[in-house]
Amino acid sequence: MIPKIYQTDPWLEPYKGAIDARHERILSDRRKLAGDGPLSAAVNNHIYYPLHLERDEWVMREWAPSATRIYLIGEGNNWKRTEAYAFKPVGAGNWELRIPEMFLHHGELYKLWVEWPGGGGERLPAYVTRVVQDPETKIFSAQVWKPAVPYVWTGRKPGRRPHPLIYECHIGMSGEEEKVASFEEFRRNVLPRVQKLGYNVLQIMALQEHPYYGSFGYQVSNFFALSSRFGTPEEFKALVDDAHRRGIAVIMDIVHSHAVNNEAEGLSRLDGRDDLYFYQGPQGHHPAWGSRCFDYGKDEVKYFLLANCKYWLEEYHLDGFRFDGVTSMIYWDHGLGKDFGNYAYYFDQGVDENAVSYLALANQLIHEIDPEAITIAEDVSGMAGLAAPFEAGGVGFDFRMAMGIADHWIKWIKELSDDQWSMGGIWWELTNKRADEHTISYAECHDQALVGDKTIIFRLIDKEMYWSMDKASQNLLVDRGIALHKMIRLVTLATSGGGYLNFMGNEFGHPEWIDFPREGNGWSYSHARRLWSIADNPALRYGGLQAFDAKMIHYVKRERILSGVPCQLYVDEARKVLIFSRGNSIFAFNFNPTASFEDFRFQAPAGEYAMAFNSDDAAYGGFSRLAQDERHATVDGWLSLYLPSRVALVLKKIK
Repeated sequence: MIPKIYQTDPWLEPYKGAIDARHERILSDRRKLAGDGPLSAAVNNHIYYPLHLERDEWVMREWAPSATRIYLIGEGNNWKRTEAYAFKPVGAGNWELRIPEMFLHHGELYKLWVEWPGGGGERLPAYVTRVVQDPETKIFSAQVWKPAVPYVWTGRKPGRRPHPLIYECHIGMSGEEEKVASFEEFRRNVLPRVQKLGYNVLQIMALQEHPYYGSFGYQVSNFFALSSRFGTPEEFKALVDDAHRRGIAVIMDIVHSHAVNNEAEGLSRLDGRDDLYFYQGPQGHHPAWGSRCFDYGKDEVKYFLLANCKYWLEEYHLDGFRFDGVTSMIYWDHGLGKDFGNYAYYFDQGVDENAVSYLALANQLIHEIDPEAITIAEDVSGMAGLAAPFEAGGVGFDFRMAMGIADHWIKWIKELSDDQWSMGGIWWELTNKRADEHTISYAECHDQALVGDKTIIFRLIDKEMYWSMDKASQNLLVDRGIALHKMIRLVTLATSGGGYLNFMGNEFGHPEWIDFPREGNGWSYSHARRLWSIADNPALRYGGLQAFDAKMIHYVKRERILSGVPCQLYVDEARKVLIFSRGNSIFAFNFNPTASFEDFRFQAPAGEYAMAFNSDDAAYGGFSRLAQDERHATVDGWLSLYLPSRVALVLKKIK
């Protein structure tokens, strides 16, 4: 029997009653939705509602209890409201349309016209699976999508990823040209790079349709529709299929934390009612994001969101999800302005238990459908139990994002000089994780690359990136930035709580920021792309950073480093040295900005060690102060090393 989280963590014992009550509430919600059967068998809204063929008829349904009339309008009927295209009420607030197959054809555009007491308007179906935007009018319409030849899958799913090495990416900004890149371009040009770097999970942002490109995909309008600005469903399936053939799992950044406020494109006031899918009153509107907040207490909403998970898993063969904005979901105040310095915040009246229950059910559903699927929670609050098994009293996520690590790297770089960095403080922040929950560590993700913020490399080098990143230049600020960029990433990866994440391009120190086309920048794409060519240019220093990233990713994967637990061997605040072991390896970091140390002695597990790699290798943009064929053996339990300034080295135990 799995012990409860309050049995393994004495700090949770005072909240035993709240944890057990939460567990029972989730079980009750599950029984309400699925009875005593599998949850996955009870969730099929993605089949029942959207436009689909049943024998020789097109069938579509819509949940719109406040509607008085619903019509299908589109290219097939000259956008007219006629009785032949009128929905009929079928009970429980549902409406149904059945029309002959010949009435609609692949590629045709359509919408709903919904009438309600006192008004009416054009709407897109809640469960629509294909939406396109007119390039001139910018208006979104639903599109019939039934290609004559369905996609045939050829790749096998890559299987369980107990230690995800995640490459976070955005399809549209993945090309080098100043435009929106496509699924096919990503498949041809970027996917091979991901494979070569060694990452085993691709996390794709902005897949659900969103009206505003610059929202990074976080203002979703159509939850079941793959964003058409990147290509067709078949092209995305080909991308996923290709990734699977390369041994790379594919997960999506799924947004169930809120919905876009737009009415013509989204769910807001779909049938004239403000709280159809959303909470009533102010609680249904997000004060910081200007968006709508789902009512997770409604069965219809839970079915909608659960079916959304099932749809993406089944239709596109995805391998899991990273749930965005979990903090905003699970607290009535969305976690705004809270420091979460007290466990009571996780169990008091400030928690939206409806949302917690939904997330637990989503995890159960996902793992019923695919026991090898990955689920990750983006939560800044640190809610205890979020990534603990449901049987233990948790919510059931496989991993949670270690969001505080990136914030601390920014703080250290921004506020402290190098000689003020605390080795003990770095160790604490990188390893301070709940023992009963797995985490995904990262030095930076897309958040740190957005306009208004700075990436690690930009904070370290700043404007010198424009003038001194060629190998012929000699610049101490660039030397420092190159050295620390490698050390920061390696120490974050090597201490991670089970997995690691990198945002595309950051592995080679992509310059500048991400700024999507908008009025303020003249609708320019110059900062919404990735300059892969600079990483491949042998005259520049970006390639060394890329090579180092590949080396460390391949090493921890091959040696299964993340299966072990990091064990501190030595911390020296004065000399700025941090050394620890994990698995069969020793990781030694000299963060000292000026001093190198010969014959640096520390206690280590007995044995003989070989140099696996080091950040000072010339291939990684270093100064080659260490011999590549070095061997080190412990003497009376002590190991002696040469530790150059601002260098990380990795030793592998060979005897």
